[in-house]
Amino acid sequence: MLTLLLGQINTADLPPVAPGKGTFWKPMDASTFAPAVDTTFYFIYWVSVFFFVLITVLLVYFVIRYRRRAEGEPTSGAATHNTALEITWSAIPLVLVVVMFYLGFKGYIDVLTPPANAMDVYVTGQKWSWSFTYPNGVTDTELHVPVGTPVRLILQSSDVIHSFYVPAFRIKRDAVPGRYNKIWFEATQPGEYLALCAEYCGTSHSDMLTRVVVHPPGMFEKWMTEAMDVTKGGTVAPAVVGRQLVARRCASCHSVDGKANVGPTFQGLWNREIPLKTGPPLVADENYIRESILYPMAKIHAGYDPVMPTFKGQLKDNEITAIIEYIKEISGVAPAATWTELQPGEPKPPQGTTP
Repeated sequence: MLTLLLGQINTADLPPVAPGKGTFWKPMDASTFAPAVDTTFYFIYWVSVFFFVLITVLLVYFVIRYRRRAEGEPTSGAATHNTALEITWSAIPLVLVVVMFYLGFKGYIDVLTPPANAMDVYVTGQKWSWSFTYPNGVTDTELHVPVGTPVRLILQSSDVIHSFYVPAFRIKRDAVPGRYNKIWFEATQPGEYLALCAEYCGTSHSDMLTRVVVHPPGMFEKWMTEAMDVTKGGTVAPAVVGRQLVARRCASCHSVDGKANVGPTFQGLWNREIPLKTGPPLVADENYIRESILYPMAKIHAGYDPVMPTFKGQLKDNEITAIIEYIKEISGVAPAATWTELQPGEPKPPQGTTP
């Protein structure tokens, strides 16, 4: 495995993970998302503690205060209606729940909306291991990323549902068969961090562990160069494979130079708004392209006849991924350049920019 071959260079230049950063409830924080997630957690936690104590104290007080003191003693009269009290105990929880919703929803949207300069890594889960494929074709059983650089994970599964979870980054996202799920993060501290499967997936679920290696500035490029040298030219970028597949499977109906054909051209297709014959337009992302390859009649591109055959059972998941990478390439997206050209500390687009 590449991990074994590169075992000496994975950790030699990594500082130890700083101790004492975690709490009783949470591990250390090592991503830009961690502070927001922890703030939301502790807000809900302390609200829950406050109301637990308040309700328990009132319960004990009422039990003692209004207990029946002697046999046959009449009970006190029923409580009367109190509008102010009812409004108060309805309004306060409402405000607290709205705040909780806002904090959670904002964090959810942020973690699903990567910046435009995020480095793409394909993550594949299968019983019972993870694999990580970079745009230049390097594949490893561990995730290697540079510190201070946004990384977008494109997750898929080759068998059952898995869930990629990195506690120190506060990110978790399901890898589902038959579709792509996406999540992103930006590591803030070099070091090694545990990654695991958080969705029960069979008998060896608890062994589905790996690590995320966050390299200091400049060391990720060194690792990538040595990884490519170790493979001795055996690394083939997915876009190269995709170009060959398109030439064999798609060229008769889809052009790659912008010219009209039986089907829409692949040039400029990526991330473009697609008008449909029925229904609102949608964006050509990974899931749209995958669905169009496997279920071409599901969403018909306006202006084209529904004549495309299905490739279900003819193309494997990694081949579909390769075609998607080639479409990105001829649409002006160069994901392979991100890990060589983007350095930590460079200006980044505002968070929430769609790639």
